[in-house]
Amino acid sequence: MEKGLFRMIDAGVNRASEGLRVLEDLTRFYFNEGVPTKELKELRHCIRKDIKGLSPQMLAGRDANADVGRQISMELDVDRKTSIHQLAAANFKRTQEALRTVEESLNLVNRYELSKTYEKHRFKVYDIEKKYFENILCTNKPKWIGGLYCITSREHSKGRSNIEVADKMIMAGARIIQYREKAKKASEKYLECVKIRKMTRTADVTFIVNDNVDIAMMVGADGIHLGQDDLPITEVRKLVGENMLIGLSTHSPEQAQRAVKYGADYIGVGPIYRTYTKKDVCEPVGLEYLDYVVKNIDIPFVAIGGIKEHNMEGVLLRGAKCIAMVTEIVGSENIEEKVTRVISKISERGI
Repeated sequence: MEKGLFRMIDAGVNRASEGLRVLEDLTRFYFNEGVPTKELKELRHCIRKDIKGLSPQMLAGRDANADVGRQISMELDVDRKTSIHQLAAANFKRTQEALRTVEESLNLVNRYELSKTYEKHRFKVYDIEKKYFENILCTNKPKWIGGLYCITSREHSKGRSNIEVADKMIMAGARIIQYREKAKKASEKYLECVKIRKMTRTADVTFIVNDNVDIAMMVGADGIHLGQDDLPITEVRKLVGENMLIGLSTHSPEQAQRAVKYGADYIGVGPIYRTYTKKDVCEPVGLEYLDYVVKNIDIPFVAIGGIKEHNMEGVLLRGAKCIAMVTEIVGSENIEEKVTRVISKISERGI
């Protein structure tokens, strides 16, 4: 029994040290931050040094060739990282979990005082993690804003330009605007986005560009929204970096889970109801899919598809904190009045 416990201690110390080494190298070579590098290095050495007295037992218990976890780890696709944030978060969790294993195992081999030492190390890691994400990994990525998510559509705007529509949305208090334009030439879309980016930046409104990653990057948009048939999130992240929001339209639980796995900042959930805004839209997914997302998905989401002022209450009651409207806004005779009224109704629900 003790041999197995010392094998667990040995593996735990190794995992914790490896996790800290990844974090240390991130701060040293990627972020070029001296103080946290020193703190991580000192903790890593303490974790190795404090257990030295048990090295003979740990080495005797080590049997890497017989480790059943090696093959399992190779077969599973749970360790994929697509961003620096994910890499850092995963290695903090690896370190914390490994130290807990060491702590509990030491108790079972009657090393209570040493167990308490590793408990202190674990809490030290929690403290470093907090500072790491607040001070080192903080970025200029805009914070997610709930409520009404406005989307442009020149085709449904009653002859008004996307610039005019965006201006009216902003004047009425919209906090998120997505530029979605399928028919225009790339040069026309770029020029419109330049103007809307300037307007939204002045008004501190989050600006998202649909589909066109190149235009989003050129105008300095806050985010890019992708469809299921667009470029992969992982590749787009390499292009846009850590500071741009990436949204992905999803229509099923499987797509939602994949979006989370590959690093989406938020997802579109829908179409909730039948919509004719897009020509290639899928069948409505209904409120059942929304229920699934509310209960199972931790990243922000936008309910979209056929949502109008007259049916929005049902969507909000199911737990949506953000709803997208297209024709209900751009096709309104008075856009400012419509936006103001919808925002007011959302606010009444404390969102």
